[in-house]
Formats: sequence, C-alpha cells, structure tokens
Amino acid sequence: MRRNLVLPFALSLSLTVVPARYLFAQTSSPLAAAANTITPADVSHRIGIIADDSMMGRDTPSPGLEKTAAYVADQLRKFGLKPGGENGTWFQRYRISRRRVDTAASSVGFTIQGKRTDVKLDRDARLAFGSVDKDVEAPAVLMGGTLNSTEAKSADIKGKAVVVVLDYGKPLQPEVQQTIVSLYEAGAAGVVILSNRDSATFAQRVTAQTRQVSLGVEGLGSQVPVVEVHQRALGTVIPALGIKPDEIRGAQGMKVQPLPNLRVSFHIKNEILDSSSAPNTIGILEGSDPELRNEYVVFSAHMDHIGISHGQADSINNGADDDGSGTTGVIELAEAFSQKGVRPKRSMIFLTVSGEEKGLYGSAYFTEHPTVPLTDIVADLNIDMIGRNWKDTIVAIGKEHSDLGTTLQKVNAAHPELRMAAIDDRWPEENFYSRSDHFNFARKGVPILFFFNGVHKDYHQPSDSPDKIDAEKESRILKLLFYLGQEVGNAPQRPKWNPDSYKKIVEMAGH
Repeated sequence: MRRNLVLPFALSLSLTVVPARYLFAQTSSPLAAAANTITPADVSHRIGIIADDSMMGRDTPSPGLEKTAAYVADQLRKFGLKPGGENGTWFQRYRISRRRVDTAASSVGFTIQGKRTDVKLDRDARLAFGSVDKDVEAPAVLMGGTLNSTEAKSADIKGKAVVVVLDYGKPLQPEVQQTIVSLYEAGAAGVVILSNRDSATFAQRVTAQTRQVSLGVEGLGSQVPVVEVHQRALGTVIPALGIKPDEIRGAQGMKVQPLPNLRVSFHIKNEILDSSSAPNTIGILEGSDPELRNEYVVFSAHMDHIGISHGQADSINNGADDDGSGTTGVIELAEAFSQKGVRPKRSMIFLTVSGEEKGLYGSAYFTEHPTVPLTDIVADLNIDMIGRNWKDTIVAIGKEHSDLGTTLQKVNAAHPELRMAAIDDRWPEENFYSRSDHFNFARKGVPILFFFNGVHKDYHQPSDSPDKIDAEKESRILKLLFYLGQEVGNAPQRPKWNPDSYKKIVEMAGH
C-alpha cells in the first residue's frame, strides 16, 4: 500500500439463490443478536482509543504500540477468551535489531572451474537489499534484456543465484524493481546486479551503505541478498563465461540462460547496533466441537502504524483507517463470537500483529513461530483499512485462490440486509495480495481472504484521523465477516486451495 489510488464507483454484487436452510442457519436469533453487538458507536469509540494522539502513531517499537497491545488484550480478557500468546500470556514478543552491513567483512564470490574471484563490499560491490545469517552458495542463472516480472517468476530460478545485467546508462523502468522483487519471491538464493554505473556514482553508493541502518527480526531466518557488483571487478570472470554485457543490455525481450560453469557465494556480515522487542496480541475462543476445536480460524489485523512525522504542525500519524479500523474489527468480532449460543465448532484466533508497516514483521514471526500448530489453522481472514471510501462495497482480495471465495459469495448473498457487496480485487497491478499480513499465512499454505477498502488521500498522513471513519459502514462489513467466520468455523470440511494458486503461491515459496 504505497500510493494513492483513484477509487471506482460503487459496484453491486449479483446475488445467487441461497437455500432456505442456509439462510436460516445464518439468521437464527442468537446469531443475529451476536452480530448486532457490532455497532457504529462501538466502532467509533474503539477507533478513537486506538488512533488517539496519546498513542503517538503506534510505531514499531514504541510505548504507544505497547499501550495498544495491552488495550486489545484487556478487551479480549473482558470477553472471556483464553490467552493465546507465549507462556500463558496474551502476547507473543519478537526481537528487532538495528543493524548495518560490515563492508570490510562482506563479499561476493564467483567460482569458475575451481578458480574463485572475491569482490569486497567496501569498494566494488554494495548490499542493495537483504541479509544472510550464514554463507550462501548457489549455481548461477543469467537474466537481462527487457525485464518482465511475470516471466521472471516462471523462470527456473529457485535455489539459484540470479545474475541480472542492468543498464544504468539510461533511466531504469519500474518493471526493473518489480522484477528484482519477483526473483526473491520466486525462491532465488540470491541476486547479483551486474552494474555499469559511472565510477563516481558507484563509489558514492558503496560509501552510503556504511551509513544505512536497517531493521531485522531475530528468528525469521535469512533474507535473500541483493548485491550490486560493478562489472569492472569481474574482468576475468565475464570473458570466461562467454557473455557480452553490452549486447545483453541491448537485447529485445527478456533473456534468461543458465551459467553452468559459475557458482556464486554470498558472505554478508552485519554489525548489530542495538535491539528491542515488539508484541503480537493473541486471544483464543475455544470451539464447541470436541474434534474440530483443534482447528482454528484466524481473524487478523495490524495494530501498528508509522509513528511521528517530525517537522509538521500536525506530526502524529494516527492511522485511524490504517489500521485502527482493522484492529477495532478484530476486537468487535471477538465480542460477537463470545456471545452465548454462537460459538463455532472450530476455535477462533483473534490476532493483532505489529511491524506490518516495517515489512510484515509480526505476522512473519507468528507464522514462523506459531503458538498453535500452523497446519491446524484452516483460514486467515485479514482486515486492513475498512473504514473509508464507498459505502456499499468492500474489496475481498484472494477470492480466486481458494473456495473461501465461494463461501464468501454465499454468505454475502444470504445477507442482503447488510447492503455490503464483497467485490474482487480492483487493483491487481498494485499487488496488494503480497502487501499485508495475510500473505505470510498464504505462503505457508493457509487459505486467506483480505478485506480492504483501498487507499485515499489521507493514507500514511497525519490526516488519517478518527473523525473521518465511516463507522456505520465498517459495522456492516464486520457483520458480514462475523457470518463468514461462522460459516468457515462450522463447515464440515476445511477450506481448499485452487491447485494452480497453491502451486504459484505456496510451492514457489518453498512450503
């Protein structure tokens, strides 16, 4: 969620005919009464607390984030849920370290037929992105020409070091960055950008990396290293490979070819400057069925935001929509599900994570270190920004990837009184599917739906304030999610992936 979008006009949903028994199951008196505990007044009140100036923008980490986590836990406790964190608490904590690359101790190695050339990061190479906790070595693949992220994802690059030939003699197109991102999403072991920058600019970039401080989460394993190497440092390697970089840069279409004689090794060392910790808040409502209670449906949202923008008259980024609306939604749903007579057969997890704005930190940590077996989580229903924009539609991203989409369509059709149509992704080119916390569940094999109303002019601005939330609209969205959670929580079978989507999203991520 990185730029403003022009929102479409309100769209209507073509409702399907639903059997009477299904309608009765969804609208019985206890269910309706529980759904009606979700009110505009409650939504407005809770967003007012979470997005208050006293929370100071809920940066990760920060005292305001800690206060928010404690508030969520207090509400879940009030509803009679069980703590789902570590050691019998409501919280799961992860450590965040501030680090910078140790350039003198870091290098990239190129080995051809037993002869190795090492390029140090203090002169002829720089770390552009990522890190590793141990040495990584892999066979190489060459990529160049007119880059295309879709083609790059389908190339045979999993477990390979991809050598990307770029032309810095002309402006790089946006597709270049998207292609680089697609390489590590598709399982590349590492990326080497073969650079032809002018010497002065490259030297400035190399020097700048010693001043750049990055954040990293302990316990998440290695990030894929992306290293820019100047081609002057590979004077003997390039001829031995039989490649001509200038011809590759001028090629029409995208060029991909294996480099069978080349192995690339990454040795990246980081200096840890300091570390702190951040919370996830987790509550569990135990299911009513003796067997199905061992399976879980997750409602998730991120409770962090971007903190303070110094130098402005109004400097606190309240994050009322992003994602005070989602955090409030998780609380409201916990209250509705805890009402008498509506407990689903499966257990429900109410999860508010931190660090989303930093890089999906909290959800990544939860899915790497789940407090219940990850294989027992049948679905994640993620809520991120549902309090603004058009009144009668909410985008449900991921409908096409599992039968959760069909289930949502049935539930939506069964509740026309909500006047809320769950529509398909309106902005597939923005790749929102990989940009909120549900993605960490999806890549681990958990079917997801992501509920999102799109960005707006107040996105990531101090003006994303509680007074601009449409609490009445949000309350109807949350009622729809309540009925959806009931259906998923009580269904005889767990949700199923569509095979093509599973291959693309889960298997390509290595899970």
